[in-house]
Amino acid sequence: MTTGGDVREGPGRAELSVDVRARTGSHDRDAALVEAVLDALPSPTVLLDPDGRLLLGNTAWSRRASTYDDERVQHGVGSSYYDNILNLWDDEVSRGLVQSLRELSRGERDEVSLDYSITHPSDSVTRWYHVHASRMDQAGHVVVTHTDISSRVQAEQAVTWRARHDELTELPNRPHLHELIDVELQRADGRPVSVLFLDVDGFKDVNDSFGHDVGDGLLRELAGRLVANTRVHDTVGRLGGDEFVVLCRDCDADGAEALARRFQSTFARPFDLGGRPARLTGSIGIATVQGSDAPRTRSADLVRDADLAMYAAKAAGRNGIRVFTPDLRQAVQRKVRVAAELREALGTDQFVLHYQPIVHLPTGEVEGVEALIRWQHPDGGMVPPGDFIPVAEQYDLIDPLTRWVLGAATRQAAEWNRAGVPLVVGVNVSATTLASGTLVDDVAEALASSGLPPERLIVELTETSVAEDPERAAAQFAALRISGVEVSIDDFGTGFSSLGQLVNIPAGVLKIDRSLVAGALGRRSQSAAAIAAVVGLGQACGMRSLVEGVETAEQLALATELGCTFAQGYHIARPMPADELMGWLSARPVTRARNRLGRSAGRLLAARR
Repeated sequence: MTTGGDVREGPGRAELSVDVRARTGSHDRDAALVEAVLDALPSPTVLLDPDGRLLLGNTAWSRRASTYDDERVQHGVGSSYYDNILNLWDDEVSRGLVQSLRELSRGERDEVSLDYSITHPSDSVTRWYHVHASRMDQAGHVVVTHTDISSRVQAEQAVTWRARHDELTELPNRPHLHELIDVELQRADGRPVSVLFLDVDGFKDVNDSFGHDVGDGLLRELAGRLVANTRVHDTVGRLGGDEFVVLCRDCDADGAEALARRFQSTFARPFDLGGRPARLTGSIGIATVQGSDAPRTRSADLVRDADLAMYAAKAAGRNGIRVFTPDLRQAVQRKVRVAAELREALGTDQFVLHYQPIVHLPTGEVEGVEALIRWQHPDGGMVPPGDFIPVAEQYDLIDPLTRWVLGAATRQAAEWNRAGVPLVVGVNVSATTLASGTLVDDVAEALASSGLPPERLIVELTETSVAEDPERAAAQFAALRISGVEVSIDDFGTGFSSLGQLVNIPAGVLKIDRSLVAGALGRRSQSAAAIAAVVGLGQACGMRSLVEGVETAEQLALATELGCTFAQGYHIARPMPADELMGWLSARPVTRARNRLGRSAGRLLAARR
């Protein structure tokens, strides 16, 4: 305990020459009691006179001071507590503390309570104390307690840090990034601010092939590369997944493009995927704002614009850089508007089906039709599928749209069948529907509701959609064919499926893409050779071939000569409504033979076996 009286300087602290226990008299007993109470407190505690001079300091106070080899914290009895505080750190907080203690001593406030930090020069360690002061008497004596709260503050800081940073890469996370961008946008100097949005091309394939642990390692490695290639005052953050955002301060669009090219160059070095080197690419979008537009821009808007530019770069072939322009936002707004109108159209019967005839080349008979959806927009007229199907896929509308097509097509085919016109109807199905796993049930429900025999229906999927998940496709194809429904692989020749996948896919029809037909200028052309090869491949796999996009008599004759089984195209007939189709059929032969396009009884039994 240090107390008032003669002071003897000892090693590291001030000591008294007076033994307080030897005092006599009421006053001395009261003083000894105060000293004992202060000394019993575990936190460093001092008693100040009305002028702020140190009258008493308990053992905890002396012990804490002695741990630092710094004269500024060796506050001896009789020294000015206020001066000592300002000598340690003369800043606004310290001056405020001294002022508050003076006011407390004068009775102008009830207590003083605040958290206070000190960075000690001896070890550069910052410690936090909760300072609490109370007035003891009318004379203005003040007791000040210093509770070390460093552990609590450090724990709180760690929680705060984790809340603002990505756990995997330790980069700023989404909320913290938006905070930083908003701060930068509100600067009054009008300097340009750019945001780069980077996405790893094919990252899902990395996770699917090597596992999420390897994918996490890739993200950490990429984070380090991005940080190493930014300027000192730029900030790299991770939004989530494989999406990174870079805040570029005082950086215009040209500077942002230069930085984006630097990022792309980092992909030239292979990444370590579980001990295997692999080269990857990234797509980068850039959005920039400057001048008076900056304060009116939100971080969410700037990041969204960079995101749109990134998707435009990815759509253009990946591994590219795209700077945001207003037309990108307008295109998204159009998609959102179309999606809303599509939802309304599904409930207000705005869709119709047109049917394009399919002929059996050896006989010239009409064997079936392909059902093609059209949107009768109340303001825009007849809208072709290419203008709304991609929007339906993006906004989760393709499944209800597919169910509508299946229902309408099977009801129409059942009506024809009852009228003695046994046409097979083909329905295109999206890869999204294949991935959802509802295809088999949707087809079964449509057949049951319409009463159409299953062998009168063909389900068509593109080669690329089959190649995305061949095992899932094979399982659903097999279930459809066992039920009696035929399966066709559409646009064959444009996808990436292997011969091994083709052999294992239980399909009955290969539709040769129109691009091969358009290039077949003669039997000796490369396109003609490709068509002949596809026909032979299909025959070897037990499949019939259907050539689409036939637009001239020469193309039709060549398809027949090359051994194609079926054909469709504008030279034969354009897609037309159901009532027009009946008029068109009245002048042409319609098959009355066994089912050659759909599932025949023999093929059905073979599939069941």
